Amino acid sequence: MRRLVPGVAGIRRLPLRVQLVTGFVLAMTVLLTAAGTFVYWRVRIDLDTGLDRDLSELFAVTHALVTPDGRVDDQKSGAAGPASRDFQTLSVDGEVISSGSGVGATSLLSASQLEHALRASIHVQVGALLPASSRPLRLLAAPIDGKSPAAVLVVGVERDQRDEALRELLATLALAGFGALLIAAVVGERLAKAALAPVERYRAQAETIAHGATGVRLDVPSDRHDEVTRLGHTFNDVLGALEHALERERSFVNDASHELRTPLTLVSARVQLLRRRPRTVHEHERALAELDTDIRDLIALSDQMLELGSAMNAHAIDPDTPTDLNDVVGAMDLAEIGVQFFTTTNRSVVPMPASQIRQVVNNLIVNARAHGEPPIDVTITSAEASVVLMVSDAGPGMPPEFLSRAAERFTRSEHAHSRPGTGLGLALVDALVRGHGGEIRVCSNGLHHRNGAALDFACQHRAHGTTITVALPTISERPDPDPDPDPDPDPDPDPD
Repeated sequence: MRRLVPGVAGIRRLPLRVQLVTGFVLAMTVLLTAAGTFVYWRVRIDLDTGLDRDLSELFAVTHALVTPDGRVDDQKSGAAGPASRDFQTLSVDGEVISSGSGVGATSLLSASQLEHALRASIHVQVGALLPASSRPLRLLAAPIDGKSPAAVLVVGVERDQRDEALRELLATLALAGFGALLIAAVVGERLAKAALAPVERYRAQAETIAHGATGVRLDVPSDRHDEVTRLGHTFNDVLGALEHALERERSFVNDASHELRTPLTLVSARVQLLRRRPRTVHEHERALAELDTDIRDLIALSDQMLELGSAMNAHAIDPDTPTDLNDVVGAMDLAEIGVQFFTTTNRSVVPMPASQIRQVVNNLIVNARAHGEPPIDVTITSAEASVVLMVSDAGPGMPPEFLSRAAERFTRSEHAHSRPGTGLGLALVDALVRGHGGEIRVCSNGLHHRNGAALDFACQHRAHGTTITVALPTISERPDPDPDPDPDPDPDPDPD
């Protein structure tokens, strides 16, 4: 991991409001600096252009007064001629041949500037803008012809007014920029505070939830639809899902405790009866056999609860493993247990591992044999973007009021309480199918109930009896042949 620059790391540790204001002020600083630089550059160009026009006129007048010996005859122009202005004539070697009264006998050009002036006209600044020079000049230097020994004529004008205007402009820009940054900081802080106020309110409400409050939702305004309100709605959805999951887990623990209590109480009662009086070896063996049966039932119940817990997270267990439903169900030898298998489609590749498919089919068949009547059929058909697997029996069916609760954990109808089972078989199927984006339908005697994702397909089953329909989304490409990763070809989930 890259280490952050110390300054950046320090800023990231600041409160978010301070970070926003800091970023806003920095952005305004860059913007104002760029705008001020542009304004200063444009004004300076305009002022220099005016001076350059004056220099051009002065150069033309002065150039006409240069004599063949390289000097300037100021007598031709009278008292207001170039002798009262700033000018110099320079030789090729930089020697001052003649000069005006205001510049002295020292060359105004450096060696490099002279070299350029011998080739073409140049403009030169003499004196600094800041700090202010005593007598700043702007010069125009250009070559002159036929006036040997003079080779370059330099004329100049004072730029006091130009520099003064630029200094006043810089002061104005600095003052205006500072004021604009101050206002931007205040406005930015107010805006950031107002924008983050709902977030702080959400945080305070979330803190109460973290301390154990239940049924609490964030107070999200209904008349707004910005990023913060969408965050609030999403957080409320998360809270609802968490509370629903917590309620399901609490219900699961309560149901499991209730289901475990009955066989454990029965085991405890059998042991107490054994200890009431001396018993023969045959009686002890029979009691031990009964205890062994009870213990096996407890083990089977605990195994089913573990399987159900794993199925609830089925989407995290290799959810995209493509498997051909026809191949898996066809290899289960259903005819040996009196179950007929029919298929009407070749498009049956689904995103569920083969072991889970066998578990689903086994649970549905065991349920049909325990609570229904022959004939029991397993049928695979295709629908739009889905594969449909149906397990049907010709039994008396389920009560209408029980259909909506048939896939709940530890739930059994009234007539099923006298039969073996715990009410986890169909719940396990429901958890596996939902975990892979599928739908399970419970249909009995013409009545229907749907669980999971709503897939578009029509029910096709008998008018009487019970049919459990499982629909899974299809995968367009058939998977490459691959040996079954599950070493057990026919696991026994021991459903009800």
